[in-house]
Amino acid sequence: MIYLDHAATTPTDPEVIKAMMPYFRKKFGNASAIYEIGSEAKDAIESSRNLCAKAINADPDEIIFTSGGTESNNLAIKGLAFSNPNKKHIITSKFEHHAVENPCKWLESRGYKITYIDVGKNGIVNPKDIESCITENTLMVSIMSANNEIGTIQPIEQIGEICKNKGVYFHTDAVQAYCKIPIDVKRMNIDLLSASAHKIYGPKGVGLLYKKKGIKLTPLFHGGGHEEHLRSGTENVPGIVGFAKAVELAKNSMQERKEKETLLREKLVAKILEIPKTHLNGHPTKRLPGTANFWFQGIEGESLILMLADEGFACSTGSACSTGSLKPSHVLLAIGLKPDQAHGSLRVSIGKSTTEKDINKLIKSLPKIVRKLRALSPTWRE
Repeated sequence: MIYLDHAATTPTDPEVIKAMMPYFRKKFGNASAIYEIGSEAKDAIESSRNLCAKAINADPDEIIFTSGGTESNNLAIKGLAFSNPNKKHIITSKFEHHAVENPCKWLESRGYKITYIDVGKNGIVNPKDIESCITENTLMVSIMSANNEIGTIQPIEQIGEICKNKGVYFHTDAVQAYCKIPIDVKRMNIDLLSASAHKIYGPKGVGLLYKKKGIKLTPLFHGGGHEEHLRSGTENVPGIVGFAKAVELAKNSMQERKEKETLLREKLVAKILEIPKTHLNGHPTKRLPGTANFWFQGIEGESLILMLADEGFACSTGSACSTGSLKPSHVLLAIGLKPDQAHGSLRVSIGKSTTEKDINKLIKSLPKIVRKLRALSPTWRE
């Protein structure tokens, strides 16, 4: 199998697994215990917190470990809302991940006003649109760092500056961007940031929320008061250690991976766009190094994915978190595609194991599959 769905998840790096293993058996202690193996676990968590913080120029005590991006987003959005009941306006975009969209909708059902900013056809939010929507009742702005389906990178630093000047909190879902592109929470004026380990060759089930000093959040979980009383529950020590190791590896190889993945992506895009009536979704260059999203006229995306799978390729037609839904991608609708166009999409996301040979095989196979599917389509016209 040629795996080209790294935006969905990544294989756990062998070095990450090696770092985790002692904490399953030899160093299995509860980090709240005061005896030796408990202290070892606690030290491992704090060392990991330091590594994860350093990656975004944060302080270690600003990092809260969670179960993943979804929990981090919910804690940021709901936790801030619950702690600031006098402000009931939140600004977000029309193409956020469901882990931001649905908490906002939940608050909306309880009396909050949510402004959903339009997204340009290039898949990038206009900071001026956000600025024009901020009112004295605005609590926060939540805009993703990079889109999970089309890979476009958002103007986070400009948005952060606007939020700082207007006195509103700024949260960014950085699940797709953390340790893939440079992020500096201080320079970018980010107040809250969500990230997840399994997108960067770490284990599933662990993530983090960066919370700037002084910001008050109401916890979603109540219990033993772990993670500064913001995330009760016995810490997932092996997962946290694995997350930190993945961060270390990703930071050390970021530039190298960026250059390699960008070259492969550019070759892929150039060749795929040679297929008649094929389109690239989102900005051609302001995107994550390894992500490209296309739509093909006269093609049904699910059929395309299945035929690619028969040829040995693992790709997707949208967000893995929405697999099983028959609705067209809200991301593609947000950038102006019609429902039938959105249904004909293909996301290819390159990773560190992807080779030029893999890309060449896809370039060779895809045109034949597209021709075959178009020949079977009752709606296709040359």
